[in-house]
Amino acid sequence: MIETYAYARAGLLGNPSDGYFGKTIACIVRNFRARVLLYPSARLEIKPSKADMPIFESLDDLYAVTRWRGYYGGIRIIQALIVRFLDYCREHEIEIPNRNFTLEYETTIPLRLGMGGSSSIITAALRALCVYFEVEIPLPVQAKLILETETRELGVPAGPQDRVIQVYEGLVYMNFERQLMETQGYGRYEPMDPALLPSLYLAYRTSLSEGTEVFHNNVRQRWLNGDPEVVGAMRTWASYAEQGRQALLERNYGVLKDLIDANFDLRATIYKLSAGNLDMVHIARRAGATANFAGSGGAIVGTYEDDAMYRRLTEAMAEVGVAVVRPELLEKTAGRSGGAP
Repeated sequence: MIETYAYARAGLLGNPSDGYFGKTIACIVRNFRARVLLYPSARLEIKPSKADMPIFESLDDLYAVTRWRGYYGGIRIIQALIVRFLDYCREHEIEIPNRNFTLEYETTIPLRLGMGGSSSIITAALRALCVYFEVEIPLPVQAKLILETETRELGVPAGPQDRVIQVYEGLVYMNFERQLMETQGYGRYEPMDPALLPSLYLAYRTSLSEGTEVFHNNVRQRWLNGDPEVVGAMRTWASYAEQGRQALLERNYGVLKDLIDANFDLRATIYKLSAGNLDMVHIARRAGATANFAGSGGAIVGTYEDDAMYRRLTEAMAEVGVAVVRPELLEKTAGRSGGAP
């Protein structure tokens, strides 16, 4: 039996320029994970998890569950991955033996909160397929395949950042410049030492679940139309990631904190943000912490000074039904990356 994992993630700086030839910095969040089991079987089967079951206790239960996890589970994305995986193997003349299998999955990642829930399932499943069929795929290409599973196979709008950090793990600076993306199909990815980071928190609440495709509204069309406000914002976000990389290397946390706040403040001028999302940011800043969206809304990430500030932050967030955790970036036990909980 093959058992693989992939983890939630948080975008620290540069969001959301990754889908617009920008630059970002992101980290993995091992507090939440997707888990895949794959084993030989007579037929090829993708087993449904609880998220795939259309069984509810009542109309209210159906409504609440749908608002939390959306209309789809993981079966369709795993099926799409297998198709994309086979296409990749055929394009590269990699012979795949005719060996059926059963694949099971589960996830603890809060869904539809911009924490990479769907892409983590795909990442864990791709790791399992590579082990099962003994196929080696370079890390940047793995991230590209995971992205194409959602964009090419399922038509879901998405940027590359989530897939890159979930494949590489740890802390990564990413450069998605147009020339790189159009010539080699992926960007330039620089793993950084997680020890460079100051104290981080992640705050989230499921009641804000919207989904990336809802949150991103008309920004892409404005960018495609050459809207100066949007084009300029994407360049500015990319510059925040560049400056953030240098600030981390120099351990200049004053600059880093200013950039994290500026990243969100610019976002608030371009995107339509819900009151709940704005409240989380305002609460964090009143507690003295910095705050930026971890992804597409529903979760925020930032820095705090000490345990006293962290306690103030968690207590204030709890009053509005928001959970706070300290992101875990490193494996607690030795083992292959992505292969241990």
